Amino acid sequence: MNYKGYLHHDLKPAKPAVAQSFRYDKELDPTHRSNIRKGVAFGAYKGWMSFVTYLVYAVGFLFGAILMSSEGRPAVSINHILVIVTLFAQCVQFLAFVGPLTQSFSEGRAAAPPVLQLIKQEQNKSVNEHDVLREEKSEGESFMDLIGDIEFHNVSLVYPSRKDATVLDDLKIIFRPNQTTALVGLSGSGKSTCISLLLRLYEPSSGKITINKRPLPDYDIRRLRQSIGVVAQEPILFSMTIYENIRLGKLNATCQEIEAAAKEANAHNFIMKLPDKYGTVVGEHGIQLSGGEKQRIALARALVKQPRILLLDEATSALDNTSEKIVQEALDRASRNRTTIVIAHRLSTIQNADHIYVLDKGSVIEEGTHETLMSKEDGRYKTMLKTQEMTRITDQDQDDLMNIGTAIATDGKQLSQRADASKIDIGSVADQREIRSNERKNIFGRLLAMNKPECVAIVVGCLLCAFGGFAQPRVALLLTKIINTFNNCEYGDVRFQVFVACLFFLLLGVILMLLVFFQFVCFTITGSKLVRRIRSQAFACLLRQEVAYFDRSENSSGAIYARLASNATALQDMIGTRLGAICEALALSGFGLLFGFTFSWQLTLISVLLFSIQLTVSGICIHLSAQLKEKCDQYSSRANSLVVEVIHNIRTIKQLSIETEVLRRFNDLVIAVLYWCTVVLVENHELPLNKIVTVFAFVTFTLRSIMIISMLSGRIGQSISAAQIFFNLFDRIPSIDNASTQGQELSNFRGDVNFDHVKFVYPTRPASTILNNFQLNIKSGQSIALIGTSGCGKSTVIQLLERFYDTTQGQLLLDGVDIRQLNIQWLRSRLGLVSQESVLFDMTIAENITYGLENIPMEDVINAANKANIHEFILQLPQGYETRVGVKGSMMSGGQKQRIAIARVLVRRPKILLLDEATSAMDPLNEEIVQEALNNTQKEDSNRTSIIIAHRLSTIRSCDAIYVLDQGHIVEVGNHNELMQRRGIYYKMLLAQNNRPKL
Repeated sequence: MNYKGYLHHDLKPAKPAVAQSFRYDKELDPTHRSNIRKGVAFGAYKGWMSFVTYLVYAVGFLFGAILMSSEGRPAVSINHILVIVTLFAQCVQFLAFVGPLTQSFSEGRAAAPPVLQLIKQEQNKSVNEHDVLREEKSEGESFMDLIGDIEFHNVSLVYPSRKDATVLDDLKIIFRPNQTTALVGLSGSGKSTCISLLLRLYEPSSGKITINKRPLPDYDIRRLRQSIGVVAQEPILFSMTIYENIRLGKLNATCQEIEAAAKEANAHNFIMKLPDKYGTVVGEHGIQLSGGEKQRIALARALVKQPRILLLDEATSALDNTSEKIVQEALDRASRNRTTIVIAHRLSTIQNADHIYVLDKGSVIEEGTHETLMSKEDGRYKTMLKTQEMTRITDQDQDDLMNIGTAIATDGKQLSQRADASKIDIGSVADQREIRSNERKNIFGRLLAMNKPECVAIVVGCLLCAFGGFAQPRVALLLTKIINTFNNCEYGDVRFQVFVACLFFLLLGVILMLLVFFQFVCFTITGSKLVRRIRSQAFACLLRQEVAYFDRSENSSGAIYARLASNATALQDMIGTRLGAICEALALSGFGLLFGFTFSWQLTLISVLLFSIQLTVSGICIHLSAQLKEKCDQYSSRANSLVVEVIHNIRTIKQLSIETEVLRRFNDLVIAVLYWCTVVLVENHELPLNKIVTVFAFVTFTLRSIMIISMLSGRIGQSISAAQIFFNLFDRIPSIDNASTQGQELSNFRGDVNFDHVKFVYPTRPASTILNNFQLNIKSGQSIALIGTSGCGKSTVIQLLERFYDTTQGQLLLDGVDIRQLNIQWLRSRLGLVSQESVLFDMTIAENITYGLENIPMEDVINAANKANIHEFILQLPQGYETRVGVKGSMMSGGQKQRIAIARVLVRRPKILLLDEATSAMDPLNEEIVQEALNNTQKEDSNRTSIIIAHRLSTIRSCDAIYVLDQGHIVEVGNHNELMQRRGIYYKMLLAQNNRPKL
């Protein structure tokens, strides 16, 4: 389960769920256990290779002694023995360095089978790499063929992940060329699945789909998708310019083609009013644009490829009246001379379609034109349409309708203000509470403090490293003893003396094997637990941050992912097994130099001077590496998680390869200088020959330890930079602390809400005022509605109530108490929010409904599901309430997800109910039932305050008061009847909705 992906995009609905940190910690447990197992296995490998190294010394010298002491002429000399034994011992040591690589190979080998299996899958052609990327074999496969009929021949589909549920059942549909065909039906009836099949996102379980009598798989899948334009209910824009977003529809599109597509989508006018025009960056998920503006950009992206087929999946359901008029007008123009397939819940938008199919449970139950279907007395289509119709308003005066051109101009003006604000340097408005210290000297101490529970393991590991560093230079003394034995003893005594020395080699090998193994165990445990603790604390700190923190570009999804993944792992280099390697290297160099000074201070002193240069270079490398890591993170934060990982690894690999080459050349220079100095000392009779091997052995051990430190210096620098990022997060004091336990808890909370002269601007858009001198007074038990065009401040009111943001000026009072004085967790437990984009987690339905609550009886869950009109659907599933909904609810339709989200709110019995387009994704029948359930919920608790945001004005007629907002002000207020009598803005909006353009 990937909570990192949820964290940023789904942050707002996740805020009240206190279970987030606990569940994330639980997900870290398998990774922690796996790291421990890998560390133990690698420690065993390194320990065994250490033993084998000394076994080579023992066996080599013993066998050499046998050969030298044999009768007759000795088969080998002492020089041959030294060269051969040392060569093989070094070979074993190099094999030990292969360990990390073999670990990577084994991990790759374990990861390969599922990937290869996916590539080789034949039944799912939509994921066949060759099929997707191949060029067309001949010009005969021209996509002019797409002008023919599109037919579904007895198509059935069962999703691979839900084989017990049939989505389409023997479906027969024909889409005529250059005509508009509509698919309508209840949520989950299979409408969107038809589009998925046409795009070959799935393959039918049985039956076939043809275009112009040719099976769909005969067409090149890449060219097929290029010839189909899709506009979905939730438009997906990327954090790039408007121009680049539109060009994604056709990568080789010219400026003229992009501008023409924007004009056809009714988007060109508002784009040209922006300061940067087509160069305006839309922000992550298109955050800088309103819903209508995003939808028009998405439509332009679909039209720029000049598609033969246009698929419209609830393209206007989430828009307000004004935006819907503009987008619908663009859709009408785009549908001409194209095969158009429309999915719609608002049946009034498809009354002029050439043909309409009514689906239910994956099959067609009615079909015909609007007139034909309306002639059926008890038909499903007629029943659905009746549920949507409001009581017609008499004396509808078409002159009162809003002027679309004026609406477009206002739309562009609002976006222009937002774009101006988006150009402001984020750093100039960054929260000054964020602590950014350049002092790095205390980072290691803070990491050790976080590892305090494992202090015993750290101390034991360091002692083992010290013992290892002391034991390894003893090899030099054993080598000296063996050389003296070969030079000074008679052949008869050589075997015994060498045999004793070889026993010491074996004993030293066994000791080092155990030391290395337990050293790796200790540091693996400490490192893995540190990473787990860092990730857990970082996730908890991220949940504490105010929403404005995530609005900043440097805190995008990619940056957050990198911090929780790669940066946390980099910290293990400082406290994990590499800390052991550094400790051992320091001990080894210290004892090596100590023994070296004992035998030849002159030669050792020269070595120290050379090593000092190398250590200085390593220190510079650490500093530069840390700076490079920070720079890399700045670029990485702008990319998605995959790009972050790739860029990070590429830079690291390049850096290490350069460092290895420089290190090799420097070591060659050190050895050359030492050899020259040795010759001079021997010629001057200042260094006996029998001490040369001893000193060089000590120097070699010291050189190897310095090499280890140097090679790790780059990784240490990256670890320092990663640690600094985490400590900046840990030290940051959020302006709104979501984990705070401070503040008042009102014992008799009534639910009175009062906005007192509130002004609000988003922290990242300080030049754009969202609410200005806003005043709103809601009494306990009232049900009020907020309506208005996109960007007028409706959703901001809910965000302020949930305390995602604080007011810029003025006060927001609950029961007369400033909201900033209330305990934030207590506050959110009294609020129930159902937003337009419902968020579900990859859990069972029951777990999603009770998410964040404990000991909830199943009866309460079922009762909430009944009120949300989802209980009957759940019972039809083979696993009932234990059915998993998939990542972000991918296994559910939009309406089903929304009803589960509503049940999740209702089971909490909130004091203040916040509904932000709560029923926009539902079909008419379910919308009516759920709306009735919400009304009944209000009646059950007459003191419950309800605040409703809705574009469909039919859903708010029964509200006690309706507030019409415009540019952050309330311009009209009253109940439905009062506002209708005034014939003001509300009256005009209702007329505009009743006279909505039709396809």
